[in-house]
Amino acid sequence: MDDEEDSRMRVVLAVALVAIIVGGIADLIMDNPASWLSFHVFFELLMIAGALVMVTMLWLRWRRSEGSAAALRASLAVQRDERDRWQASARSALEGLGRAIDAQFVEWHLTPTEREVALLLLKGYGHKQIAALTGRGERTVRQHAGVVYQKSGLGGRAELAAYFLQDLMLPEPEREVLLIDERSAT
Repeated sequence: MDDEEDSRMRVVLAVALVAIIVGGIADLIMDNPASWLSFHVFFELLMIAGALVMVTMLWLRWRRSEGSAAALRASLAVQRDERDRWQASARSALEGLGRAIDAQFVEWHLTPTEREVALLLLKGYGHKQIAALTGRGERTVRQHAGVVYQKSGLGGRAELAAYFLQDLMLPEPEREVLLIDERSAT
């Protein structure tokens, strides 16, 4: 249910419950019962009380849900700001890494097509995926990948990735923990 439909449903429900309350009170007044201890009066009072309880419960729940929604919107705004800051920071770091990778591709004398295939290999795409993304045949992509490995002097996709990422370090405290874990694993 979207917010607009939810709001309409709230109004309809509130109007129906208020109509029950007003109608029940009006009916009691118009009936002008001789005895207030009759089944009819008891039933109408029960209907009015039930509608009042439901109106109160709904109002309290709507108020609580509005508070929860406001808190959720505030939390979402904080998360968006955090995400935007991280993306800006990561973008500048990745631009530097991208320039360094491209400079190495130029040094290896890769053609623009070979550079594109090499970058997609670094991103983790397989030959079929690269073929689909670039509109080339899988065999052609395999040939370009082979030329990339030959020109770079690397043995395959894992070595290509390791060439660019092996010196990538975490900040000091995380790096020390990682090095300790690597030593204990060997």
